Amino acid sequence: MDHREELLKIYKLLDGYFGDLHWWPAANPFEVMVGAILTQNTAWTNVETAIKALRKRRLLTPAALSRIPEDDLAEIIRASGYYHLKAARLKALVRFFMDDYSGNVTAMKAERLPVLREKLLAVRGVGPETADSILLYACQKPIFVSDAYTRRILLRHGLIDEAADYDGIQSLVMASLPNSVELFNQFHALIVVAAKTFCRKRPECAKCPLAVINSEEMIC
Repeated sequence: MDHREELLKIYKLLDGYFGDLHWWPAANPFEVMVGAILTQNTAWTNVETAIKALRKRRLLTPAALSRIPEDDLAEIIRASGYYHLKAARLKALVRFFMDDYSGNVTAMKAERLPVLREKLLAVRGVGPETADSILLYACQKPIFVSDAYTRRILLRHGLIDEAADYDGIQSLVMASLPNSVELFNQFHALIVVAAKTFCRKRPECAKCPLAVINSEEMIC
């Protein structure tokens, strides 16, 4: 089903309220890749702490992360939670990055989106959301990142049903909106911030910039 009009309205209202969010917060594309692993199942504040610890030790390069023992890496990123698991996943991602692209972001960006996505999904610990975050934010590929926040907002606004899965939500958004890196980047960022600010588990609908839609035709 085409929900172009509804999705564009949500985008414009959130964009008008929050403005340009300049996502992903990172110094360079490789840091985005590291952050995409660290942010799994944890709050971004914990990721920031882990990133700072890596930066302090000058470990935010493919070569440095390749050299450091996995157990040592785990201790450094302890703040991110599941730190032994994430250390193994970081090691796997760095091996892929070095083996396939010699640690060169430009070479990675040159890969066609479908091919690169398939390769990323074959890396240990990289699921669709992590892969798409890397594709969009690190590699500037036009793909929408669907996450729990996206599901929550679209479900509450009647654009999807309970059975909708990651691929279905992603396909809905991408089929309804222009195929734009900038738009997908900003829209995902807006959804995350809106969900954290207003569309929580116990929503604050009256304060939300989408309240005008709720009053017209949707439910919260």
